[in-house]
Amino acid sequence: MFTRVYSSAVVGINALTVEVEVNVSPGIGMFLVGLPDNAVKESQERIRSAFENSGLRMVGKKTVVNLAPADLKKEGSALDLPIAIAILAATEQIPSDELAGWIIAGELSLDGSIKPIRGALPMAIEALGKGFKGMIVPVANADEAAVVEGLDVVGVATLREAVDFIAGTTPIAPRRVATQELFNQKANRYGEDFADVKGQEYVKRALEVAAAGGHNIVMIGAPGSGKTMLARRMPTIMPPLSLEEALETTKIHSVAGKLGSEKGLLTQRPFRSPHHLASAVAMVGGGSNPQPGEISLAHNGILFLDELPEFGRSILEVMRQPLEDKVVTVARAKYSVAYPANFMLVASMNPCPCGYYNHPTKECNCSRHAVERYIGKISGPLMDRIDIQIEVTPVEYNQMNNPEPAEPSQAIRQRVIAARERQLRRFEGIDGVFTNAMMNSAMLAEFCPLDEQCSALLSRAMERLALSARAYNRIVKVARTIADLEGAEQISSAHIAEAIGYRNLDRENWGNRE
Repeated sequence: MFTRVYSSAVVGINALTVEVEVNVSPGIGMFLVGLPDNAVKESQERIRSAFENSGLRMVGKKTVVNLAPADLKKEGSALDLPIAIAILAATEQIPSDELAGWIIAGELSLDGSIKPIRGALPMAIEALGKGFKGMIVPVANADEAAVVEGLDVVGVATLREAVDFIAGTTPIAPRRVATQELFNQKANRYGEDFADVKGQEYVKRALEVAAAGGHNIVMIGAPGSGKTMLARRMPTIMPPLSLEEALETTKIHSVAGKLGSEKGLLTQRPFRSPHHLASAVAMVGGGSNPQPGEISLAHNGILFLDELPEFGRSILEVMRQPLEDKVVTVARAKYSVAYPANFMLVASMNPCPCGYYNHPTKECNCSRHAVERYIGKISGPLMDRIDIQIEVTPVEYNQMNNPEPAEPSQAIRQRVIAARERQLRRFEGIDGVFTNAMMNSAMLAEFCPLDEQCSALLSRAMERLALSARAYNRIVKVARTIADLEGAEQISSAHIAEAIGYRNLDRENWGNRE
């Protein structure tokens, strides 16, 4: 007898519908075709054991399982459950009338229990788009898939429970998630706040500008000056995720299996802080079974690189293209996968190997050549892509001992949101551009005209600091953001001067200070 069941396979961060076809005929053996990988091939042993421990039977006939489309490689263990259900339907152990309306996915354990899978959210989005009635998924993935409204999501814990549901003997109510309500409840919950940061007003202003315009920023200063503490509070002043951004971000984390305890919707902007020993594949993505890397997991959020010079040169250079294009393409001989990478880079670094160059009280024992070599680990092209380069100095005792709380994150966030709203109105109708940091050269000419006073000031700075043409564009973009924070229509010389001040750590000049 022939039966067809529907499932999904994840490709990149999206899912494609897979038809699981089973034909049972006289003969012996079970055959899996349709480009299954090793994990899929091993499913037949898991299925046999799950049948035995669930009171079901594997008939002693020739069983051919085809996974269509046959030219798409099928990876992972999510096809265990649909193959098992298809075999049961083909051997008339369960009815097959209603199976056409469901997407089924799940990994079987030997005892018949169903383990969670990766990519349940993109599978649910694909199922809704293809017009399926609902999904049968592991109970651990039910909340994640139920985020997609308009789809009946049934969570099952065991193979026997799935069989009884399909047979109609044990009804299971579809999982319901109030997506918008859940999003509103969790969107503004943070355990950290800028009110905890004493002093550092100049640095906090730079971080506010960076958040308002989506600008990349690097903080350079001695150990203990507060660089990491400041960076970890950046998400608290970023604009809240839109529901569309939250779904896209959750989809990436679902594919990577990184949802953790958040089995439903991610409601806060990601903050990824990889160790400097992370490999290039871990950062960019890829591997034998392609997975998103850290720069894609930071999509719509922040990628924090602590001690930037300690990262390998190849890892830093590979980020240059994603910083510009906001996408990572992992190319292999037979396929190519694109992962979104619209992240904001926040980095920190010491000024020299000992960490105390230019410190107000502690003496640096590094030679000028050592300082230049240390800063030189960050290439000029990469540094040019970092809009704001700010020096962080240690906080004085009287500031640390001040009992008055600093300005809270919520107040800063309101200014950032207002500036972002001005940018959204400015770029309305322009695809793929939402912040000032995303403007190209043609947009700079249109949206950032400079008067004679601004042009003269910027010209002198370019000559004195030996800045590149890319650095020129960065200064203008930052100045536009500063103007947006003030609600100004035109860029003034004061805005240009402040933006130039955020470029005073260019490596050509840093090591030559007297």
